[in-house]
Amino acid sequence: MTAPDEVVPVLVVRRRMAVPRERVFEAWLDSESLAQWMRPEGIAHASVTVDPRVGGGFRIVMEGPTHGVVEHLGEYLAIEPPSLLSFTWISKHTEHRPTVVTIEFHERGGETELVLTHRGLPPREVEGHRQGWTDILRALEAVLTTG
Repeated sequence: MTAPDEVVPVLVVRRRMAVPRERVFEAWLDSESLAQWMRPEGIAHASVTVDPRVGGGFRIVMEGPTHGVVEHLGEYLAIEPPSLLSFTWISKHTEHRPTVVTIEFHERGGETELVLTHRGLPPREVEGHRQGWTDILRALEAVLTTG
């Protein structure tokens, strides 16, 4: 529990991609697509199931030699194509408590500026998630630009 005078960290990761925002947005709601790039460094495989509707959920199981098997669960809170996506994010790294990820997709002259904000993380997990989300967005861009 957070004391009233404690600052709860907010993680923000930005990435600009030479891909139309509609394609970037759609990639977040497709299980086959997610399985290709929802893998931070050290994760060799991800299996994904999604029910892409507000109130629907997702399950992502990441597997790797260093991290073992880590299950991530969440529920979609907002789906506003192609500009906004928000969902809960629950795993052992959030102490099995729901945190909230909000992704904004901004049109920038045929490219996309993606702004990912993750709220409610335990303070000791912020930097690990910063690296994980950075790796994931790099992989997303690679998949979308190289096919």
